[in-house]
Amino acid sequence: MQQGCDASILLDDTANFTGEKSAASNANSLRGFAVIDIIKSQLEDLCPGVVSCADILAVAARDSIVALGGPSWTVLLGRRDSTTASPSAVDSNIPSPLRSLIPQLYFFTNKGFTAKETITLLGSHTIGQARCTMFRTRIYNDTNIDSTFATSLRQNCPTSGGDNNLAPLDTTSPTSFDNAYFKNLLNEKGLLLVDQQLVNEPTIYSQITEYSNNEEAFRTDFANAMVKMGNLSPLTGSNGQIRKNFRRLNEQISPSTRNVMKCQLLYSFS
Repeated sequence: MQQGCDASILLDDTANFTGEKSAASNANSLRGFAVIDIIKSQLEDLCPGVVSCADILAVAARDSIVALGGPSWTVLLGRRDSTTASPSAVDSNIPSPLRSLIPQLYFFTNKGFTAKETITLLGSHTIGQARCTMFRTRIYNDTNIDSTFATSLRQNCPTSGGDNNLAPLDTTSPTSFDNAYFKNLLNEKGLLLVDQQLVNEPTIYSQITEYSNNEEAFRTDFANAMVKMGNLSPLTGSNGQIRKNFRRLNEQISPSTRNVMKCQLLYSFS
């Protein structure tokens, strides 16, 4: 997101190239690459060099939300893929979930989102998981947290160790896209610090209350915000490239490398 919707996040590290997967903000947090591997491989077999990785990500984001019961939206197509990546920009521009609400709002404001759109997008925390290291301080030290909720989380997130143990961002309905996230905040059951802090701002509190009572309003606003996010600084025309493999720039793939990667893909998913 820090460069726009250009699939830079998908690029692997090589001897001469450092991607964004290993950036501190992303390390041990990003998953699902194997799914994109399959999609890209099948599309390249059917129509090579036509569908970009950036478009695949945009459509996959929409379809995964729909599969979990969320809203649908029209995804504009025609993006091209970045030929660069910047782990340093990721770490300097993407706010940590350990930080307070203001840096989060500032980041989205710099990308052209209103405060309302930012809160709407944070509603995506109705699905997904977080690592223990991202909420340990909250469940042991914070006071604005339901005590029973905190105790239940401590069972899988000790004071030391278990940094990568996972907990759902929405414990009420972790695999359903709904408005339970906002209801949880009103009951002091936000997993991350930045989530629970939303209720401390009077103007934001009214939006949290609205979404907790009106799921359809949240669904509509979320779909509109995702359209806007998908249109962040897209590469079009002759800018960028359409990668043959989402993990590598085209110029990094020799015929022998391509054969090895295809064999690895077949082995992984056979």
